[in-house]
Amino acid sequence: MKKTSTRLADGRELIYYDLRDDSVRDATDRRPLDRTVTTSEIRRDPLLGDSVAIASHRQGRTYHPPADECPLCPSEGDRLSEIPDSSYDVVVFENRFPSLAGDSGRCEVVCFTSDHNASFADLTEEQAGLVLEAWTDRTSELSHLPSVEQVFCFENRGAEIGVTLGHPHGQIYAYPFTTPRTALMLRSAATHKEMTGGENLFDAVLERELAGERVVLEGEHWVAFVPYAAHWPYEVHLYPKRRVPDLLGLDEGARTEFPKVYLELLRRFDRIFGESEPPTPYIAAWHQAPFGALEEFDGVVREDFALHLELFTIRRTSGKLKFLAGSESGMNVFINDVPPERAAERLREVASS
Repeated sequence: MKKTSTRLADGRELIYYDLRDDSVRDATDRRPLDRTVTTSEIRRDPLLGDSVAIASHRQGRTYHPPADECPLCPSEGDRLSEIPDSSYDVVVFENRFPSLAGDSGRCEVVCFTSDHNASFADLTEEQAGLVLEAWTDRTSELSHLPSVEQVFCFENRGAEIGVTLGHPHGQIYAYPFTTPRTALMLRSAATHKEMTGGENLFDAVLERELAGERVVLEGEHWVAFVPYAAHWPYEVHLYPKRRVPDLLGLDEGARTEFPKVYLELLRRFDRIFGESEPPTPYIAAWHQAPFGALEEFDGVVREDFALHLELFTIRRTSGKLKFLAGSESGMNVFINDVPPERAAERLREVASS
């Protein structure tokens, strides 16, 4: 992998990740852009104890542009985009309309491929491996920023999810706090560790799932399963078999095997509802340990957390979506219409040839 860092016309950082070491990235951003001004603010909810990002400047962000005006495609002739070069393998750049900025963290866009009509599932194993390297590198770099406590790499796919740009891409949020979902996991891990005399909760969950009926696919280094209490109609958790707190901890074997396993999982997701259905909308979310202190989680250290990816779709059956209504949105109590065991069975049925 070759990494080349440059700056866009408004001062934002852009980084090329190339498969070839002899790639030259010297194209300049020719757009007449003013410096980006953001109004991000973090406000803490005194009742729930969580945080909300107030970012009114995002109202003006690009919204469903035509394909020939896509800001994530390479620049070509007089059609100038966020990527100055005429081609790329993987690109990461600071979001022009960030939810988090400055002392409130940082937001980045990850373009998986220059092919506007592709998806992550269309990548080769080599390309998917390069994306993994980009995620890992950004996790490392962002963790050193003084305002960052947790790094979250994720992909939103599909208009049903709320995606406003059709080009295959993901995002990275670098939060200045430990996110509420991660805090819940850490508290559960702390309680389990105390009650069992030191047993790791993530290890216990993984051991139970490996012995059960909800495993979807398994490799030498990774296992994917539908969790016992899945929140979403089709939800899969992907774990490395050797517990590590973040992407930086993956060994060479896990890095080499990941593209094959993850691409297979994504391709099965597109087969759940039949070949005649549109591509399955999904969210793919990497859960990594926070880089800040964990004193509030009694007895838990970073190494107790288990890196994993959670992949789920909001489509519950052909032509129907799962909406978060009163119980889910109002009380955070999910109601799942698809038994996890049946979801796992279906995902095994649609294994690609």
